[in-house]
Amino acid sequence: LHPAYSTLQAMAESNRCLYCYDAPCVTACPTSIDIPSFIRKISTGNPDGAAKTILSANIMGGTCARACPTEVLCEEACVRNVAEDTAVEIGSLQRYAVDHLMARDLPHPFKRAPKTGKTIAVVGAGPAGLSCAHRAAMLGHDVVVFEAKPKPGGLNEYGLAAYKMTNDFAQREVEFLLGIGGIEIEYNKVLGKDINVADLKAKYDAVFVGVGLGSTNDLGLKGEDFPGVDDAINFIEKLRQTEPKSDMPVGNNVIVIGGGNT
Repeated sequence: LHPAYSTLQAMAESNRCLYCYDAPCVTACPTSIDIPSFIRKISTGNPDGAAKTILSANIMGGTCARACPTEVLCEEACVRNVAEDTAVEIGSLQRYAVDHLMARDLPHPFKRAPKTGKTIAVVGAGPAGLSCAHRAAMLGHDVVVFEAKPKPGGLNEYGLAAYKMTNDFAQREVEFLLGIGGIEIEYNKVLGKDINVADLKAKYDAVFVGVGLGSTNDLGLKGEDFPGVDDAINFIEKLRQTEPKSDMPVGNNVIVIGGGNT
């Protein structure tokens, strides 16, 4: 929804970074990205190198740049908050670097190690499963990913608000990730119905299960299963998969239970 940085804006913002030793922003990052290093590379005119630094720690750095609550993580820890009351805009710089690399249609930035001869099964093509698959492929293993839905991405595709993930970014990121090679995805494979862990363990050298945390809390009230009652995750999924958005039915009188951002 927000316009991306231009090169000039990225250069100006990156030069605000103090490149702290033992940088508190890195400690605050759940994926431990070397933030001062990638920002330094942007400031010296090397956004592709910055992107590789980001993606080495988090191959889904493009989505995280859009959806991560940086204001309460890395940016909240930024020492510029003390000096100027305004943090370095780390999320926007991360988006600039990753988008720059993806837009150039270069060879995949990571190379596969020599083949190990081992095959790994990954259950779930969401952020956890795809990240596992990418790293396993880097190490030389062949990977088969089993996904219950008809499209990959997990909550990146089905659960993030549409304004955060415009221009079909979730699918473009998956396509980029698969560019390393050695990863195959089988769709409409539901754990416990079409596949089971015992069979996968018998067939593959290792099994990674990343089926997600997509369920929501129930109220425990009579009628929660009535037509017209939606939980947050299902609502966002329907909204994201409906085109045009005006075709999605919405009641004339709507009650919302819960005052969070959803």
